[in-house]
Amino acid sequence: MIKKITLSTLLLCGSALVMAEDVTPSQADAVDSAATKMESMQIRAVAADKPAVPDNVPNTVESVTAKQISESINAVTTPQVLQYLPSVHVRERYIGDVNGVLVMRVNSSTSSAQTTVYADDLLLSNFLNNSFSTAPRWLMVSPEEIERVDVMYGPFSALYPGNSAGGVVTMKTRMPEKFEAHAKFDYFGENFKLYGTDKYYDGVHGAASIGSKYNDLSFIVSADHLDNHGHPMTFTSTSLGTYKSGLITLPCDLAHCGAKSAAVSGAYKDIDTSGNPRITAGSASIDHTVQDNLKIKLAYDITPTIRAAYTLGYWQNDSEKRGESYIQNATGKTIYGTGGTSGIYQYLNIDGKYYTVTASASSNTESEHIMHGLSLKSDTGGTFDWDVAASYFNQNKDLTRSSSGNFGLTASDGVAVVGGTIADASGTGWKTFDLRGDWRPDGNLKSKHQVSFGYHYDNYETKTDTNNVTTNTDWRTGTVGTLSTNSRGQTETQALYLQDAWQLHTDWKLVLGGRWEKWDASNGSNYAANTNVQYADRTIYAFSPKASLTFQATDDWSLRGSYGRGVRFPTVGELFTNIGIKTSSGGTPTAGQITALPAPYNVAKTNDPNLRPESVNSFELTAERMFGRGLWRTSWFFENKEDALISQTDYTTLPGYQISSIQNVDKVRTNGVETSLQITDLLINRFDLTASVTYVDSTITKDSKNLGLEGTDQPRIPAWRATLMGVYHANDKLTFTLAGRYSGHQHNALYNTTTKSYTDVNPDVYGAVSHYFVMDAKAMYKIADKWSASLGVNNLNNFKYYVNPNPYPQRTWFASMKFDY
Repeated sequence: MIKKITLSTLLLCGSALVMAEDVTPSQADAVDSAATKMESMQIRAVAADKPAVPDNVPNTVESVTAKQISESINAVTTPQVLQYLPSVHVRERYIGDVNGVLVMRVNSSTSSAQTTVYADDLLLSNFLNNSFSTAPRWLMVSPEEIERVDVMYGPFSALYPGNSAGGVVTMKTRMPEKFEAHAKFDYFGENFKLYGTDKYYDGVHGAASIGSKYNDLSFIVSADHLDNHGHPMTFTSTSLGTYKSGLITLPCDLAHCGAKSAAVSGAYKDIDTSGNPRITAGSASIDHTVQDNLKIKLAYDITPTIRAAYTLGYWQNDSEKRGESYIQNATGKTIYGTGGTSGIYQYLNIDGKYYTVTASASSNTESEHIMHGLSLKSDTGGTFDWDVAASYFNQNKDLTRSSSGNFGLTASDGVAVVGGTIADASGTGWKTFDLRGDWRPDGNLKSKHQVSFGYHYDNYETKTDTNNVTTNTDWRTGTVGTLSTNSRGQTETQALYLQDAWQLHTDWKLVLGGRWEKWDASNGSNYAANTNVQYADRTIYAFSPKASLTFQATDDWSLRGSYGRGVRFPTVGELFTNIGIKTSSGGTPTAGQITALPAPYNVAKTNDPNLRPESVNSFELTAERMFGRGLWRTSWFFENKEDALISQTDYTTLPGYQISSIQNVDKVRTNGVETSLQITDLLINRFDLTASVTYVDSTITKDSKNLGLEGTDQPRIPAWRATLMGVYHANDKLTFTLAGRYSGHQHNALYNTTTKSYTDVNPDVYGAVSHYFVMDAKAMYKIADKWSASLGVNNLNNFKYYVNPNPYPQRTWFASMKFDY
């Protein structure tokens, strides 16, 4: 935090100077009155700007406030408010993306369980899996609710679980002190052009809230609505057709495949991320999402220092994903792909060669998620404070209907019957309970000791079934048929923690702590390929010590060294998600083949119920330089991770039966340097600048299951990241912002030990995790006392960039109108 010299302090100093010059008593009284008034104003401002994190947290903290969001960031969804903080990125591929994984210093864009997100002390992190598909439930919070966001780096506080190894995000939302009402409307649109898609995709967003405080009861009710047409997420691929001549497989030719093919046009040729020619036949996963979020927050001041609070959150999503084929036959009719065992659509003739084409599937998703939060908290600032909090998050309804494919002239969403599957995750969710106390022996917030202690409980439960749609019925309306796969399981964590922030001396502060945890996995089972597997219950104990020492070297320089161990337990998804069964040739075996395979390879599982938790030992050295108009921070960070949970191939198994799955990798080392600058009135009055640069090196140093990976890069962690934001307050009404975001090269997959190379030799095309540099801009104008409007653009330079395999947004325009009473 930047040290503040309040206006009241300046006025009080001015009062002393004026008195020294023998002014009249009435003049001095006027100055003192102004000073008293300004002091009161400053106290209220500081209270409103108070971080949502506890006072004794030893982590590096970066923040963004509601004022900064409103003035400078084009934010329609909550993940967008984080995009200019150092080393922070959210994998939001389009506005309304439910798979927005939080990425920080040391975790990748597919590692959702290595960072932790809270809103008003309610856990939003989805630790059901460590995957791109289990992102935090950001959409339970609207950007318009946010009062401030604080980001903590590393597992240095005993108050947070081992999932905080990457970092912790805490959001504080607004609670009214008097009557207030707010409304906002956003329109946004994107010109997207890639392959055969050249379209304008747009959407609208509206948010409204009303709240007040009557005596000891305060409340706020808010609603948020989003309706967006996203751009394509994937594109359909082609592969050369083959036929068999005896035991030899050969490329298709006219004699063998000509009668089984149709000549088509409209496909697009380019080079893929591995450097090979490819042909793209269409787009897929174009999502039309309609989302609603309703939030009710109640608070009652039982006494002046004890408050009870309740939060009810409801979120629903209707999503329709569709594709578009680029290819046509000679008469101009759309061809969707290849398939069948007879007829002319077994192959497609593209420029004289014969290809198989996977048509883009379609899906409809209906979701209803409900969140409850209840807390009782004291805030005396005296000898002892405490709080009790409980939360419950339930995927009350989570149904996805998917087509099983289509080919020839048949579209998956056309009039013809196309079969499919129904995936049901209803009832999946989590619950938490926390007891916490703060003891200050000196009886105030400046106590030499601030001791925090507490108990934590969480339970995550997965219930997922995938059924085939009843035979000869359509995927959109058909009834539930035979079971294809399912997964069941629970994980439970109980923790006790103790932490003491000890002011050793005026210039020295020591924070010591520890977190003891007991983890249980139970009721695990899954079903696939007519095989049901149940798993034994497990229990693991872990202890994580923490230590941090801060030295205030001078009035301007502060130095801090921190150490923390964090233990990240496996998720229910990593432990129990559906099994896969394979033969030595890689296919799905019949029941007879399964019996014939030698144990234990007769059931080759892609999940592992015996995964060990990954543990990290993290260090950070930080230097902060405070000066008249800003703050400059530089941090060196280091993480040594053991038993890292990474998807790889195990080459220690029987030849021909290698298993690719989530496995424990012995050791991964990550270290880096991050520097951050915040400065006001730079060069000219009213111009503020924030900037950051981060360098990271992450290497697999030991891998007993795949020795060829030792010394290679951990995927999806860029070497360089940077942000830059300049904000110019032209006057009290008009603000201009120009900002930039940069991310350097990163590999999209593990090193290929067969070819002795990385797979992304062509890293900046569709299918890769590319580098990017995008510029954003915003102009905000206060039309009247309660009205403001803004115009903005993200990706002003229209940079095309990707996160395997999905494209990020191209140039996107924003127009907003806001009312605040």
